[in-house]
Amino acid sequence: MSREAVTRWLRLVEADAELSGYLIGVDRDRLAAHLARQLAAGGPALDGWPGLPEAQRRRAADYLAGVLSARDHPVIDEAAARFRAELRCPGLLPERATALVVAALARLVGGGGDRAGRLALLAVLGRVHRRYRLRREHGPLIGAALAPVAPRLCPQPVGWERRWRRAWALVERAAGRMGDGPAFWPAEVVGRDLAAEGIAILTVRPWRRLPFRPGQAVPVCVPQHPGRWRWYCPANAPRPDGTVELHVRAVPAGTVSHTLVHEVRPGDLLHLGPPVDIGLSLPTTAEPSGDLLLVAGGTGLAPLRALVEQVAAAPAGRRVTLVVGVRTVADLYDAITLDKLDQAHSWLRVVPAFSHDPFVDPAEQGDALTVALDHYRSGQQVHVCGPSAMLVPAQKRLSTAGIPVDRIHLPAIW
Repeated sequence: MSREAVTRWLRLVEADAELSGYLIGVDRDRLAAHLARQLAAGGPALDGWPGLPEAQRRRAADYLAGVLSARDHPVIDEAAARFRAELRCPGLLPERATALVVAALARLVGGGGDRAGRLALLAVLGRVHRRYRLRREHGPLIGAALAPVAPRLCPQPVGWERRWRRAWALVERAAGRMGDGPAFWPAEVVGRDLAAEGIAILTVRPWRRLPFRPGQAVPVCVPQHPGRWRWYCPANAPRPDGTVELHVRAVPAGTVSHTLVHEVRPGDLLHLGPPVDIGLSLPTTAEPSGDLLLVAGGTGLAPLRALVEQVAAAPAGRRVTLVVGVRTVADLYDAITLDKLDQAHSWLRVVPAFSHDPFVDPAEQGDALTVALDHYRSGQQVHVCGPSAMLVPAQKRLSTAGIPVDRIHLPAIW
C-alpha cells in the first residue's frame, strides 16, 4: 500500500467526528507502517490500532476499502484489456472509458451499495449499452472476458456466471429506459467551498454541456472510486458557462461523499452520468401549474433551489415559498445565496425551519414539514427533498393535512 494511499486514509479518519478522537496520542507513522505491512501480508490491518471499538473499526475499514479501490489497480486494467479484446469491435467503446465501465460492472455483479447506488450504476451502464450499441450476444462475451479475473475484481466472485447473467439482464432493462446521448461527461472541478461542517459546495464544468433540467439527478463518480456512482442534484438552472453546482454532505461511511467533501480540489476531474427525472422537475407545459411550496431538508435544498432559479427566468405570476429545514442556525449552509434570492424576487419567500435551535423565532422552530404545513395554501404544488428520515413520513403527513396526492412531489430514487 503506497504512502499516498495511507495518507488519504488518515485524512478520511481525521475528518470523521466519530473516529478522529481515537487518533489522539497515536503514533501515526507507526500505525501507517503497520497498516502497510499487514495489508501486504493479507492480515487484519486494523488490529494494530488498540482501543478502537468494533463499530468504529468497521467504519474505519469502510474508509480503508474505499482507499484500496481508489488505487490504480492492475486487475481493472487487465479486465479492461480483456473486455476490449473479447468484443473484437474496435471503436465500440473508447479505450479511455473501458476501465470506468469495467469497474461499474464489477460493482454491480458484486452487489455492493444501497438501492440508490445500484440505480445510479444502472443509469450509467444502461446508457453505455444504448450508446455503444451493445447487443444480447455481447453479454456472454463480456462475462467470459471478465471471469478469469473475477476473484480479484469482484468482492463476491462465487457463482460468477449466474451473478453475471442477472446483472447483464438488469443492464439490458436499464438500456430500454434510458434515452440517447453520452454515457458520462468528464467534468473539471473549478470551485470548492466548505459551506458548513461536513458540507461542500462544488462547482464543476463538464467538458461538453450537460443537458439537465432543474429537479433532475445526476450520477457522479470520482476517479478514486471508479465503480461507485452516487446521485446528486444540480443546485442551479442551466447556466451560459455550462457550470453545475453540487451540494455534498459527507455521510457516515460514505466513501464517495467523503472524497468529494474532504479530498477533491479545483482542477480535479469527476465524471457525471446521464441526468434522470426523479419526480421533482416542473412540467414542461407553457403555462405554469400553480404556485409552489418547496420543502428542503439539509442538502435536499439543491434541486429545489434550481427550481427557484427556473421560475426566476420566467416567473409568469407564479409565487414560491421555500422552506429550508436544518437543525440549527449554524447548519444553514447556503444562507447568503438564499438571502440574495429572497431580496431579488418579490414572488419568493424563504422560510427557515430550525428543528433543534431554541433561540430562534418561535415561528421558525420545528421540523421542515411542520413549518411548511403552516405556510401551505390551497392550490400549491408541493415539492419535498431531503434525507430519508424526512421523506419516509412526508407523503402520509402531507396527505393527512388535506393536500391532494397529485400535488405532492417526492424524489423517486432516495
